[in-house]
Amino acid sequence: MEPWPHPGAARADAAPGEVLGFLESGGLPGGGRVRRIDTHAAHVLLAGERAWKLKRPIDLGYLDFSTPERRRAALAAELSLNRRTAPGLYLGLHPVTRGADGALMIGGAGEPVDWLLEMLRFPDDALLDQRARRGLIDAALMGRLAERLHAFHADAEVALTPGGAERIGAVIAGNAASFAACAGAFDPGAVADLLDRQRAQLARHAALLDARAAAGRVRHCHGDLHLANIALIDGEPVPFDCLEFDEALATTDILYDLAFALMDLWHRGLHAEANALFNRYLDLSALDEDGVAAMPLFLSIRAAVRAHVAAARAAGGGGAAALAEARDYLRLARELLDPVPPLLVAIGGRSGTGKSTLARAIGGSIGIAPGARVLRSDVLRKRLAGLAPEIRMAGEAYSPEAGARVYAALEVAAGAALAAGSSAIADAAFLKPGERDAVRAAAEAAGACFAGLWLEAGIGTRLARVAARSGDASDADGRVVRMQARQATGPVRGWIRLAAGGPVAQIAAAALRRIARIAPASLGRSG
Repeated sequence: MEPWPHPGAARADAAPGEVLGFLESGGLPGGGRVRRIDTHAAHVLLAGERAWKLKRPIDLGYLDFSTPERRRAALAAELSLNRRTAPGLYLGLHPVTRGADGALMIGGAGEPVDWLLEMLRFPDDALLDQRARRGLIDAALMGRLAERLHAFHADAEVALTPGGAERIGAVIAGNAASFAACAGAFDPGAVADLLDRQRAQLARHAALLDARAAAGRVRHCHGDLHLANIALIDGEPVPFDCLEFDEALATTDILYDLAFALMDLWHRGLHAEANALFNRYLDLSALDEDGVAAMPLFLSIRAAVRAHVAAARAAGGGGAAALAEARDYLRLARELLDPVPPLLVAIGGRSGTGKSTLARAIGGSIGIAPGARVLRSDVLRKRLAGLAPEIRMAGEAYSPEAGARVYAALEVAAGAALAAGSSAIADAAFLKPGERDAVRAAAEAAGACFAGLWLEAGIGTRLARVAARSGDASDADGRVVRMQARQATGPVRGWIRLAAGGPVAQIAAAALRRIARIAPASLGRSG
């Protein structure tokens, strides 16, 4: 890169604000208007097709950018780590130097006084937090995000010293110190209650967290995976701006990494979208099913982080809006730990009645955050065969014996989710009375309420729906629909019959009204 000179006072180092002033007043290449975005730890300068990051010369205890060399090291780590998820965005690291004549320039042979990270600029409306404000987040996008995050976590470096519970305990301790530093922003009793409840949950799940760490589920993750750090680029969600300044803090349980995006969605009232992200991730990652029990704690800790960060922003001039945001996150952090009685909802009916569509529509409204674990027989069938959900199967995979194994696995998975305190939705045909009896028994064995939903739609509707499917876990086609039409189901006693030929929102509303009569306390909170 060619250096760009700029006149400045003759000094070896840089005065406060000098480098930022140089960059804003013509120091960046290409000329034209420069737009500046300030974060708590950096300035991002947008100019033409590039974005340039300059770290603030600050020491906040948990991060120290107080010297040029520390800022260089942080930006170098940021460049390397973010190329794991966004290689096309992160272009290079450049020194800001001073020449013999006192002029500042990017590049050059002089002594570096600061450092810049060069990135490709994306459209302002690409950030998922902006898209969320405009109602442009949907389940399909969350499914693609789950796929990308699962692939990233699968390749992430496994921690050599696992310490699952110890790592989460350190985050709680760090939050406690941060809350103490901004004590005037919160009700002390509410903070103390939150921390006590988080520590109790940590003690309850310590063995699980350590077991997950021993199994390789603690990895060097993104660390800061909220919606403002995910951009939609060429139609795909791209995580960027990971936590680079503390490898130990970014090395954590992969579900705690995922929990930041889930909490952010939940806080915005996007419960169905959070549930879609959660379920698609677990459908892809059988090894993480056991982590469902820890999700309320993970979500609560993430909300607590946002609470004290917002409070610090309020103290630094963010005003009443930042303070209100901080208190709202504290409220959410406490609410996420409130118990919700687990519920098992079974959705049955012939292929094409819309079972999976209904499950996705109501999953975020049932149980504790991030909503019900949706267990599809179609996904479990592929999992038992060691296949990805969308790989097609036929022949022996659909024999009566194979079907029995799938339903047995469904009952076990539902029981495990209920035992972990989560609600579950069992999505399968349930055409045989014995299958319906067994899923009800799974709820009773776990001490949970049960609601069975039986969907009905005409054969024309069902044929049209299965013909329109693509990229789905179900292998049902028109032949299966016609075969099932001749199959007797026996009396469907004790299940709620729902006409399923109309709009999804209408069917979902009817389903939730009927479920509310059975288990009102199990319907989720507003968030």
